[in-house]
Amino acid sequence: MNRETLVLRNRSIAAAFHRPAPKHRLRRGLLALAGRIPVPTIPTHNRNRILLIRPDHLGDVLLTTPAIYALREVNPYTEIHALVGPWSADVIAAYPEIDLVLTLAFPGFSREPKENWRSPYQLALQTAGHLRRIGYSSALILRPDHWWGALVAKLAGIPERIGYDLPEVAPFLTQAVEHRHEHAVRQSLRLVEHWTGFVAPEKIVYRFPSDPVSEGYVNGYLQEWGIGPAQPIICVHPGTGTWVKHWREDKWVDVADTLAEQLNCATVFTGGAHELALVRRIAGQMNHRACIMAGDTRVSQLAAVFRRAKVVLGPDSGPLHLAAAVGTPTVSLYGPADPLEFGPWGSPQKHYVLVSDIGCRPCRILDWGADDPNFHPCVREITVARVLDAARRAMNHG
Repeated sequence: MNRETLVLRNRSIAAAFHRPAPKHRLRRGLLALAGRIPVPTIPTHNRNRILLIRPDHLGDVLLTTPAIYALREVNPYTEIHALVGPWSADVIAAYPEIDLVLTLAFPGFSREPKENWRSPYQLALQTAGHLRRIGYSSALILRPDHWWGALVAKLAGIPERIGYDLPEVAPFLTQAVEHRHEHAVRQSLRLVEHWTGFVAPEKIVYRFPSDPVSEGYVNGYLQEWGIGPAQPIICVHPGTGTWVKHWREDKWVDVADTLAEQLNCATVFTGGAHELALVRRIAGQMNHRACIMAGDTRVSQLAAVFRRAKVVLGPDSGPLHLAAAVGTPTVSLYGPADPLEFGPWGSPQKHYVLVSDIGCRPCRILDWGADDPNFHPCVREITVARVLDAARRAMNHG
């Protein structure tokens, strides 16, 4: 299939994917009806307690944190609680701006299959009961399409519910904010403008707190690999949540070897335990010895090793957002996701985003299932030369 035909094919599939299916249209209608059912709100008794609902994983949670900073700055004495998945608890707990972290295995985000069609709604009632007993004056639904979280907030009787003006979410809100095609950081900040007003770009705070204990762990770990505190390192995080975002392993080998030789630095590969096999395959093909930390770091420790690095490279993933949050230059390879919305936050001279010029990206489909990978070359066709050039430029700026 030639390139033009491939683009037309992928665009057609993407358009069909994003078109609401009949069952989703039915659900939308039922949710609109459910939104009209009166639910008694809880008396706040002058209580000022805000609940943030964010079911997502590392990257999306990090892109929410500028809104949390801004919210805390204008509400220094308000309790701010966060309801997140257990997969994000360590991330959000690192921020002192959050007074209490509640965890929930959100339907649709947990890897556990649902018992039956009723279980998400039963869990919504159960969760709402817990939240009602705690008592909140306001709730923020931070994921744009998270109708389930908005439903829970209404069932919990939270009097003020703020989220995005999307068809399945808006019926449960008291204040619906227009959803725009702009960066996720700016989107989240618009949700808190009810308290903060407009936050100017120079006032936006995007950072991940440092942790001396984690820094000590990383320094000791690297020394066991013969990497002293004065030796420069680069980090490569080659894994991500879906195969369509992956770059070719042999290209990572070329990049890591070239930078290690030209910069006289050590290469450190990071990743989760599920990415250890991928990292070992890449490191095993290199001419230079590389340190493998995959599977051996919690979020704060991963942040500490990124803070030590001269540059962090990898495909579009949460850890690349973490690298940007600790101030380290990054080179990110983007395919199906739109970097305008989900790119690294910061100077484009310090955080390079590389994309293919193929006409079907960004398709915004992160799971192509069993489709032939050859039909989705958007990340793999990015060249080694472009990555090397971006890495050098990012390091010079950093």
